[in-house]
Amino acid sequence: MVSAKEGAKKYTAESIQVLEGLEPVRLRPGMYIGSTGIAGLHHMVWEVLDNAVDEAMAGYATEVLVEILPGDRVAVTDNGRGIPVEIHPQTKKSTLETVLTVLHAGGKFGGEGYKVSGGLHGVGVSVVNALSTFMRAEVGRDGKRYSQEYKVGHATGRLKEEEKTSWTGTKITFEPDASIFETTKFSFKTIAEHCRQTAYLNRGLNITVLDLREEIESEGENEFGKKGKVKYPKRKETYYFEGGVSSYVLHINKNKDQLNYPPFYVIKNVDSMTIEVAIQYTDAFNENVLTFANGIYTPDGGMHLTGFRTALTRALNDYARKSGLLKDNDDNLSGDDVREGLTAIVSLKHPNPQFEGQTKAKLGNPEARTAVDSVVAEGLTIYLEENPSEAKKMIEKNVLAARARLAAKAARDTVIRKGALEGMTLPGKLADCSSKKMEECELYIVEGDSAGGSAKQGRDRNFQAILPLRGKILNVERARLDRMLASAEIRALIVALGTGIGDTFDATRLRYSRIIIMTDADVDGAHIRTLLLTFFYRNMMPLVENGNIYIAQPPLYKITKGKESKYAYSDDEKESIMQEMGVTAEQIQVVDETSETESAEVEVEEIEGENITEEKGIKKSKKLSKPNIQRYKGLGEMNPQQLWETTMEPKNRILLQVTVEDAAKADEVFTTLMGDEVPPRKRFIQAHAKTVKNLDI
Repeated sequence: MVSAKEGAKKYTAESIQVLEGLEPVRLRPGMYIGSTGIAGLHHMVWEVLDNAVDEAMAGYATEVLVEILPGDRVAVTDNGRGIPVEIHPQTKKSTLETVLTVLHAGGKFGGEGYKVSGGLHGVGVSVVNALSTFMRAEVGRDGKRYSQEYKVGHATGRLKEEEKTSWTGTKITFEPDASIFETTKFSFKTIAEHCRQTAYLNRGLNITVLDLREEIESEGENEFGKKGKVKYPKRKETYYFEGGVSSYVLHINKNKDQLNYPPFYVIKNVDSMTIEVAIQYTDAFNENVLTFANGIYTPDGGMHLTGFRTALTRALNDYARKSGLLKDNDDNLSGDDVREGLTAIVSLKHPNPQFEGQTKAKLGNPEARTAVDSVVAEGLTIYLEENPSEAKKMIEKNVLAARARLAAKAARDTVIRKGALEGMTLPGKLADCSSKKMEECELYIVEGDSAGGSAKQGRDRNFQAILPLRGKILNVERARLDRMLASAEIRALIVALGTGIGDTFDATRLRYSRIIIMTDADVDGAHIRTLLLTFFYRNMMPLVENGNIYIAQPPLYKITKGKESKYAYSDDEKESIMQEMGVTAEQIQVVDETSETESAEVEVEEIEGENITEEKGIKKSKKLSKPNIQRYKGLGEMNPQQLWETTMEPKNRILLQVTVEDAAKADEVFTTLMGDEVPPRKRFIQAHAKTVKNLDI
């Protein structure tokens, strides 16, 4: 150990590194955009989009255009005022260059630039610049068009005055640095869904999203009115909503049975803050409340969420007592009771919000709680009194939830008394791992006893646990906790995970860092996987948010030619392997169904043009000149060694991590697939049937 005196000699002024300009951003990008993965890549788009939307919130812009361009570039254009271009008094550079190259430079720290904005730290667009190998800024102001280009945060030339124009606004085009990000491929779907949400939160704002990476040529009229071949973007979406967050709630609940229609809606200004809230109840069991601050989604909630919940519970209890729907001897409705089946949007616009971190996940302003509380309580009280029929449906839903909560508690207590949910009583079907370190342990949830047997034999017992499930578990989309606890398979899963469930759920007690769903590559396997994902999404959402849930990808084919064997995980990969092996379609011998014994004990060896099959020590000679393609219909068809090599061995396996990029969209998909309404599910299947691969009924 080095003494403090000796260490002090080495720890000098030269040891302190001063990062200038945008260097800190490139050194620690995760501090500014959350990550360098796919989420961080799209966060770059959100930062530029926020600036355009800020112009709309300030009342200066009505249209925003987002273009996904060839070469992994994105352009965001607005028709606002345009970033100023005159020389900045502090930096002695153009204001445009100052905004794009200096951290914490912007018009959002006070003054009259913006009363409300989403980009509050003044680092957003400069961070995008720092993490881009190319950026071009174009500004329309005072009848002139200006432009300037940048590379990794530095201007590559002077500000140019290009031409006269009637357009006012800002256009930012950027290309993310491939050396920084894990991928630079933008998702049209992700960007379009985010823009839809943004349009809901900003009434009257028109947002268009174009995918110009591929263009479609078709007959039409060009800009001069002449008929002929015209190129159109491959994908285009335009969003414009006059109803604001009320329209957003209706969109979320479009496939659900709505109890109060139209939704409760209120918008009011309080102490320079604008509070906009929409509430609607459905016959579902889950709560879906989305909160926003200055147009920014706050997944961790904050003070505005606290104020909303307090007001909702108080207003509904007061009305229930006053109207006689709650008797004198009845307990008050709890927060959980009034939030069952609730869909709500809480949007707050604040002149000086306090976010936790650059990614703005939680709002910390205490005054927001008071303001939202007063606005929701006052508005909801008036709504309930003016709409007695809807109010009765809402209160009856709350009262039913309270009764179900008591029944679920009694059921859970009964189960616990019997020892079924105690941590010491692990299910007998669970083959646990020997390691007790949560961070290195993983649990495979396997379909059926046959696959479970192969998985138990093939696993690494040190860190891999196996839990086979019999048949299809309960569809929890339409089930309360008491019914879930009556299912032996769900009880076994809860006990194996160790987290508990309902109001006793604690993610910190999770016994495995990775929970891997491993099902067959057929329709039944896909259904079981969806049922399990529904269970985790509705009852253990923190595990999904923390990235603990994975989907295993077993191979679909084994291609054998002579001594050489390779596995293919898709039809495209099968074709590629066949080309590498020089196998043609005419040569193929397909083994569509192979018994567990055959796949486990038959080994093919090519000797002088003949195939010698060794089975249980008996040599048999037979002619087999054609290559062999084995199609796996189930995990049980693979022997333990094959299952280990292809699906469980960390060096070779392919795991898909389950994430939620858009909570509202995820909720909509689960409702469509697993809810009671048949027509939406039928439309979903018809719309996506052609994109299904490897369908095996």
